[in-house]
Amino acid sequence: MTFIAMNRFRIAKGREAEFEDIWANRESNLPGMPGFVSFKLLRGPSGDEHTLFASHVVWESRQHFEDWTRSEAFRKSHGGTARSAGLYLGPPQFEGFDVVLE
Repeated sequence: MTFIAMNRFRIAKGREAEFEDIWANRESNLPGMPGFVSFKLLRGPSGDEHTLFASHVVWESRQHFEDWTRSEAFRKSHGGTARSAGLYLGPPQFEGFDVVLE
């Protein structure tokens, strides 16, 4: 069953381009991972203090996603992420979904 992993990020108003640049220039290990299907970075609505972004990764199965989270490639991808002071308004919020209809 296909699995979608999403993380929501609240990014300080006015710093959206910085956040997008971090993602555009980070080393991604996803394409070589078994079960990886696709990745998108989504920009959502803006409020008074932040703009909502979401990373959207499609996996062939929940097991493939869980294998990714235990991999060395995952540690490398997440260990060096630049966290500029004041850029993120709180930690990312993870949401995982099993696809029931396509």
